[in-house]
Amino acid sequence: MSLIVAKFGGTSVASPERIKNVAKRLVRIRQNGNQVVAVVSAMGKTTDELVGLANAINDNPPSREMDRLLSTGEQVSMTLLAMAIEALGCKAMSFTGRQAGIMTDGTHNKARITKVDNERIEAALASGVIPVIAGFQGIDANGDITTLGRGGSDTTAVAVAWGINADVCEIYSDVDGVYTTDPRVAPRAKKLDEISYDDMLELASAGSGVLQSRAVEFARKWNVVIHSRSAFSEAEGTYIKEETDMEEAVITGIAHDTSEVKVTVRGVPDNTGVAAKVFSALATNAVSVDMIIQNISEDGITDISFTCPGADLSRAVDTMERILPEINAREFVVDEDIAKVSLVGTGMKSSPGVAARAFQTLGENQINILAISTSPIRLSVVVDAAQTVQAVRCLHTAFGLDSESVFEETQLSAEEIAAKMKKGR
Repeated sequence: MSLIVAKFGGTSVASPERIKNVAKRLVRIRQNGNQVVAVVSAMGKTTDELVGLANAINDNPPSREMDRLLSTGEQVSMTLLAMAIEALGCKAMSFTGRQAGIMTDGTHNKARITKVDNERIEAALASGVIPVIAGFQGIDANGDITTLGRGGSDTTAVAVAWGINADVCEIYSDVDGVYTTDPRVAPRAKKLDEISYDDMLELASAGSGVLQSRAVEFARKWNVVIHSRSAFSEAEGTYIKEETDMEEAVITGIAHDTSEVKVTVRGVPDNTGVAAKVFSALATNAVSVDMIIQNISEDGITDISFTCPGADLSRAVDTMERILPEINAREFVVDEDIAKVSLVGTGMKSSPGVAARAFQTLGENQINILAISTSPIRLSVVVDAAQTVQAVRCLHTAFGLDSESVFEETQLSAEEIAAKMKKGR
């Protein structure tokens, strides 16, 4: 008998019919002799709708009240799923984050889990009940509801799996596993049977939307095995774990992210401490900086560029407008039409020539590189957003990641995909 934590995303519980299907799946797991704990996200686009309601009331809603509002989405889906399980003749009980013992720090909207008190969940399992836990939320030391940020239900599931010492944490979504890249962008992408924590963490951080990076980070720290799989089929998905049985490839996968922007500060005096002033001010204003590029100084003047999430752009602009006179820079410009394309693979550490092959491939395809960032197992480049699809596809082919079959759902051209990505920024 296995102890399984099964997390279902918003698409999986988007309608009463889909909730009933999830209930059937959970009951089937029980009937196969396993114990199971469910973790659920809010139904469909509920979170977006709640955000819209808040913004219609207040342009700058208090973060504490936003957490209380957004937490209701998961509470709706958890109770409906518990009801659906009961309708199938199986006992179920729903739990909010607080009731499930998810303790967090006091950072509203992006809290971090500090402790999992598993007593109530283990008691429910011992009594033959299927616990259904609201993902995405917890409670801080003051008793206030907190939320874990977008994708936070993944982190809830991994934390619960660790807290009850589950054999596996199954993350169900509308995709059937982790691919070498987004198959909607590169139709010859391959589904991976296994992937290491390090590779998955880099892919998630670089823009792969399959799993929340914090969930993978938590799983790696506490050695929780994740199984990423589809809620709409019984097929095996991808296992994320410490050791894999696969032969180590040079490149495991390619991720892309069109949500970042590039800010360039022009005419910056090349003096000691100027960069420190710029990035200290950005940090103080909660701007998350990704890549940093500084040009070679000419006549004591240089340019400094950095990338940051598009969600941080307004704070970045406010910061630069304030600090520009202090550092005697000429101006700053913003480029929103960029994309970050990242090659990830632990095999890069022992395989020289990855950067050379990547740059040569991009050059042969007339794709200009705007910025470069590296780590021992990741190489990221910034390119024009319009060339994202072309960059992913040519690199995917150059590093031998193409499969012989074609992902059948992909009917869009490269230009149509690029247009959709730009629209969704």
